[in-house]
Amino acid sequence: MTSTSCELIHTEVRNAFARGITRPLDWRLRQIGALSKLLKECEDHITKALKDDLGKSPFESFVTEIAPLLNSCDMMMKNIATWMKPQKVSLPLVALPASGSIVAEPFGAVLIISPWTYPILMSLDPLIGAIGAGNAAVLMPSIVTHSSFTVLNELIPKYLDKNAIKVVGCETRVTEEMLNLQWDKIFFTGSPRIAKFVMQKAAEHLTPVTLELGGKCPTIVDSSTDMEVAARRIAAGKWGVNCGQSLIAPDYVIVEKGFAPVLLKALKNALRSFFGSHPSPENPDLMRLVNEEHFRRVKAFLEDPSVSRTIKHGGGYDIEKRYIEPTILLDPPRNAKIMREEILGPILPIITVERIDEAIDFINTKEKPLALYLFTENDDLKNEVINKTSAGTMLINDTVIHVTMQELPFGGVGKSGMGAHHGKFSFEAFSHMKPVMVRSMAGDVDARYPPYTPEKRNILRRIARFQYLPLLLVWLGLTK
Repeated sequence: MTSTSCELIHTEVRNAFARGITRPLDWRLRQIGALSKLLKECEDHITKALKDDLGKSPFESFVTEIAPLLNSCDMMMKNIATWMKPQKVSLPLVALPASGSIVAEPFGAVLIISPWTYPILMSLDPLIGAIGAGNAAVLMPSIVTHSSFTVLNELIPKYLDKNAIKVVGCETRVTEEMLNLQWDKIFFTGSPRIAKFVMQKAAEHLTPVTLELGGKCPTIVDSSTDMEVAARRIAAGKWGVNCGQSLIAPDYVIVEKGFAPVLLKALKNALRSFFGSHPSPENPDLMRLVNEEHFRRVKAFLEDPSVSRTIKHGGGYDIEKRYIEPTILLDPPRNAKIMREEILGPILPIITVERIDEAIDFINTKEKPLALYLFTENDDLKNEVINKTSAGTMLINDTVIHVTMQELPFGGVGKSGMGAHHGKFSFEAFSHMKPVMVRSMAGDVDARYPPYTPEKRNILRRIARFQYLPLLLVWLGLTK
């Protein structure tokens, strides 16, 4: 795609917004309804694409990508009329006679850049928010998951408004061309490295951004918890969903040294119950890594001699099928590459500490993660972790499922991102919440205007601090 083509697409969506076609409630409802229809009617096409790209089973595709999107569509359609209404706010007495409200207005033409990890979900979920807020949008799905991109590129123009919503492949040169143009909002999901470039380009036009960036998500396991349940839920979040290729997958586990053997045994039991004693690439519940480059990257973690000697389970792989066996490490060197980079694969390091409260110090030496998980029945520890650590989101006694909760905001903090979305928070992410104040022309008095005589200054000083109601009433013109 040439720079001229990018400019043409940019112009078309800007013109669509300028003509006002995206603002009416009816348009928004029709587009989101059409998107819901797309997901239902084309489920087989979508699941086949996800199978081609990531080896996802149809069941996992529905549970992790299609169903959350249908729920997002339902919630937006149910609430959008209410969210669009001006929100009345109370104003202080000094402002009377007046009224105040907050009006949600769309930003305009927005750019959504999505990753390969959940190529359908993480493309369409922000788009639902953008449409619900009344914007025109260009969606740029990753071409790494080529089949999923092809499905979106073919289906979206058939179901949605082609003038206001367009799909462009997210390849390096095209992304740069798009980011050179002026957008009213950019929503980016991906790596911190690329996010820096996105922010630099956005800064040239003072464009607001939402960034969802991931990071090394820690999991603390306290000895007070039910280890069997904790192990199953950790294993489900790490290996049962997307083969660990998720921004919110548990990246490593911290446990007291004395309880590490108990946790290790429980994790092995969970893996055997999930995938059998000798999981193979043919197992329909085990996905493969997205491409050869990513496979080599994850395999390189295990080829580090200082790491390979800490393998306590798994470690096998199949180059041709881009498959790495679910793998558990016990105390790899803390300066090893696998402990410095986000893994995004089926390897789970266990880090041991003498006392569980040391986990807080360990986590606080790292960048703030997108998610932090804690397994405990100890309320004191729960409160301590909540109050002494920082993460985009926190989930206690489970992993990953919080991302499906439309009622909770989802987003990062620090290097794991900025801004949030889901449900109403998606609507707000793509809206400018405009304050509107309306005053009456009645009650105009001289005290507020120059020249400020000593008497006027005395009145104004007292009114500014609300010290005397009679003076305030004079100011408002309600009495003499």
